[in-house]
Amino acid sequence: MDFSWLSDPAAWLGLFTLIVLEIVLGIDNLIFVAILADKLPPEQRDRARIVGLSLALVMRLILLASISWLVTLTTPLFSVMGVGFAGRDLIMLGGGVFLLFKATTELHERLEGVDHVKSGGQRAYAAFATVVAQILVLDAVFSIDSVITAIGMSEHLPVMMLAVIIAMILMIAASKPLTAFVNAHPTVVMLCLGFLLMIGFSLIADGFGFHIPKGYLYAAIGFSVLIEAFNQVSQANRIRYLNRSQSFRERTANAVLSLMGSRLSAAGADEAKPEAGPLPVEDTAFAHNERAMIHSVLTLAERPIRVIATPRADIHRLDLSQPEAAQRQALRDSPYSRLVVIRDGSIDEPLGIVARKDLLAQLLDGRALDIDAALRQPLVLPETVTVTVLKALESFRQNAADMAFVVNEFGSLEGIVTQKDLMEAIAGEFPEEHERHERPAIAVNDDGSYDVEGSLELVTLEQYLTLGDFEDEDFHTVAGLLMDCLERIPREGDEVTVGEWKLRVTAQKGNRTERVLISPLANGFDAAI
Repeated sequence: MDFSWLSDPAAWLGLFTLIVLEIVLGIDNLIFVAILADKLPPEQRDRARIVGLSLALVMRLILLASISWLVTLTTPLFSVMGVGFAGRDLIMLGGGVFLLFKATTELHERLEGVDHVKSGGQRAYAAFATVVAQILVLDAVFSIDSVITAIGMSEHLPVMMLAVIIAMILMIAASKPLTAFVNAHPTVVMLCLGFLLMIGFSLIADGFGFHIPKGYLYAAIGFSVLIEAFNQVSQANRIRYLNRSQSFRERTANAVLSLMGSRLSAAGADEAKPEAGPLPVEDTAFAHNERAMIHSVLTLAERPIRVIATPRADIHRLDLSQPEAAQRQALRDSPYSRLVVIRDGSIDEPLGIVARKDLLAQLLDGRALDIDAALRQPLVLPETVTVTVLKALESFRQNAADMAFVVNEFGSLEGIVTQKDLMEAIAGEFPEEHERHERPAIAVNDDGSYDVEGSLELVTLEQYLTLGDFEDEDFHTVAGLLMDCLERIPREGDEVTVGEWKLRVTAQKGNRTERVLISPLANGFDAAI
């Protein structure tokens, strides 16, 4: 072995230059290895990469040691229509065709969404020997190009071999993170397959004698990689922003809801109308009531307790300051099993609750009506944004409560919540006998409009249509949205436009919005407020 090159600065410069060139020429090989290794079981992928690239190193060293034979590969063997073909050209042609075939089949599988699976539903992996053999075929093609480049760059065989060894070691070290990155980013896989197609065409053109300068190829590849890098950075920043703006629970809920289908077709099973023809099989995997219930469960931690509470105006009360005859009449007329007890007509600070059965027991025993003796204190929940339906459910469980007062920051009663209200927040309405004649909270009309209660939660309405993102607003109901848009108490006939929908108040009772008609603007409505 001649080591005189060690004292030659030009040889060292050639060594570093050759290492860089070998790495650049080996990037194509790494891309192909990364895609092929993903076809193996996870426990075999590292071994396949190391074995394939190690055999490529051995192959290149053998070719370098056989320089005299390698030089003959550039001598034309035969001619076709005036075009001479040498051994190297035939290798380039075969490798180019093989590369085009593999890249095209991979593209087809990924574009068509084809997954190779066994009969049991598990993924079918390729055989280890098959994948290694495919890696070796491409190694042979790229080794020829790499070795010929090395011969042209240096006159010293040790320099060539050392450059190839160092470059291959660096490539083996980089193959694992490169493989993980490529397989974790589908757009990068598609880009790499595009590179392989372009390289395959260049190899075929080179085999026919039409040499394409490598600088053109690598400039195109470099530009594409730069654009894809910008895309990956943009996507990472978008995900980081979403992670900051949404909690992990919210992101999980949104992901589950998107898998189920985020829209329901109508207000009920009997009223269901398909939005655009029959639903695909994936969308019908969950029935209407199942999707509605899962949606309600996943949004419990977002909904404040006040949106499911019975407002103070609808509370049935028993006034201790009234005569006993009036109290008996209130007990007789109320359809509810429990009443809120007040004094002097003021419901701001109720005294407690009383069960009708307890008062009935007094009357059956022949005693006088004694409301104070039957008075009970319910659970008290503050009306704040942090007190959600989920927290209220847990408070009911811990305190074995069946009713709770919802009070504002000044201690005044704003509404009451019962176990039935909590159940309805999960499973939908359970109308009682005296409520059967009332209209449903949301009903779909034949023209595609929706007739809804003013007290309907926006989170429930989102299952049917999209008005906008009101997650950070102070209101949570349709009536609250109208009040925010009008900046006053709505009146019957008031109309506002929100997104692609027009909201019109159809029934107003005092300060309370009873019913609202929500119509799509596409039906010919004027978009102006």
